[in-house]
Order: sequence, then structure tokens, then C-alpha cells
Amino acid sequence: MNKVPLTVTGAKKLREELDELKSVVRPRIIKAIAEAREHGDLKENAEYHAAREQQSFAEGRIAEIEGKLSNAQIIDVTKLDANGKVVFGATVEIEELESGETVTYQIVGEDEADIKAGRISVGSPIARALIGKEAEDVVIVKAPGGDIEYEILSIQYI
Repeated sequence: MNKVPLTVTGAKKLREELDELKSVVRPRIIKAIAEAREHGDLKENAEYHAAREQQSFAEGRIAEIEGKLSNAQIIDVTKLDANGKVVFGATVEIEELESGETVTYQIVGEDEADIKAGRISVGSPIARALIGKEAEDVVIVKAPGGDIEYEILSIQYI
């Protein structure tokens, strides 16, 4: 199976969620199931069925996170020798040449991407255009509405 790139921060967040699910959520659900069983007939016990549904969701999420972490290639961008090039995990400030609008993005794994927080997937058109380029390079991003030109203003490895 292919390794999936993940930043150190992304891996930490997944581990925290996994810990929360195993140490807080799972015991709470088990307690809720036990309490619902005490009420008697399980066929018509809505509390029991709701608790079982929560358990199914939580166990599914635990398995999903464990799978992601086991297939993750955790990349610490602060330890990379990128030679001033845009690489996975880099934070890049770019300017759209036509409008003059500047934006800053960190290039992250698919599971970490959050455009509102300024994190874009390494597989996105913008990230693919930026990878391997240097500050002051002009890149052309093939977007559905046409080609967009950006200039790389700065690259940070934080």
C-alpha cells in the first residue's frame, strides 16, 4: 500500500483524536449501552439502539484513523533540505498577477486540507503547479475557468 504524506501537525491531531475516542468516547458509549440494557427489552429500546449506533460510528472512526496513521509518511518540513524550493509542508505566499491579490497556503496531505485555514492538498492544481518552484517564479495554474498566473512571493518551512 502506498504511503500517504502527512505533516507533523496533522499526525499529532490524528493521534489526539484517536486518544480522545479510545479514552473518553468509547468508555462513555459502553456505559450508555450498559445503562440502556438495564431498561429491559432491547428491541424497542431507543437509547440502546442510539448507543449502539454511536459505538459503530466511533469504532469506524478509530479504525479509519489507525489505518491513516499506519500508512502515513510523516514529513517534518523543518528538517527538509529544500534548497529554497516549494515542497510538501512548505508555506507559500503567492500573488495572482491579474488581480494583485495575495494568499498564503501550506501544502499538506489530503486529510489535512482546509482551504479556510490556508491548507491545500498536495494533489490540488495550485499545489501541483507550485511544487519544485522557487521564490519569484511565475506559475500557471490550470483552473476550470481558465489559466491563472501566480508569482511566488515567499516560501517558509515552518
